[in-house]
Amino acid sequence: MSLPLANRIALVTGATRGIGRAIALELARRGAHVIALGRTQGALEELDDEIRGLGGEATLAPCDLKDFPALDRLGLAIHERWKKLDIMVANAGILGPVTPLAHVDPSKWEETMAINVTANWRLIRSMDELLRASDAGRAVFVTSGAGSKAEMLPFMGPYAASKAALDAMARTYAAETVNTTNVRVMVANPGPLRTRMRAALMPGEDPMVLRRPEEFAERLANLCAPEWTRTGMYYEFKSDSVKRFREPA
Repeated sequence: MSLPLANRIALVTGATRGIGRAIALELARRGAHVIALGRTQGALEELDDEIRGLGGEATLAPCDLKDFPALDRLGLAIHERWKKLDIMVANAGILGPVTPLAHVDPSKWEETMAINVTANWRLIRSMDELLRASDAGRAVFVTSGAGSKAEMLPFMGPYAASKAALDAMARTYAAETVNTTNVRVMVANPGPLRTRMRAALMPGEDPMVLRRPEEFAERLANLCAPEWTRTGMYYEFKSDSVKRFREPA
């Protein structure tokens, strides 16, 4: 039986733990060759072992997302080896400081924006031609409801601002590619999941009441398939639905 993502090349950022790890494994399970980007070599090697245990293949890309020239070099390496990129899942992100905006340390603000926004723009910049070279390039950006809720939560300004910026950037990229390429771009909101980031934000919460990253990964992988044709839209895991972004009031 042929696998639905056989011969597809998939880049996953933040692939060593949580949501990113689950996505990398799910894409590999469906037959994709996974380029796993993460900061920790040991964790990447553990992921590689698990992917190989599934009968899949992976290429490990140890990298700090704040090393922007390294993302350019990764794009060049993908071009030299495969000449294309079929799937890009921009998952990596940080919570940033949870504190009143007036108290945020400037270096922490800049770090949050660098990882959650600028790194994803650098990925678009480095991978755009590769996604266009695919017969069905698919880009999925993992977001959060924090950037789009009608009522904002206090003390999460850097995170909320970065996710709102990420949403706008992904929508712009979708608008720039919809009529002239085979690239399709989606934003995906996992909602509360059983992850370290959620535990850091809500330390008193029982993690067993939350859904697992693996469940979200199964749904997100559908957005990466050649058969997926929607673009510039918002997938919400909680309701398992695709939505249009709200018009401004």
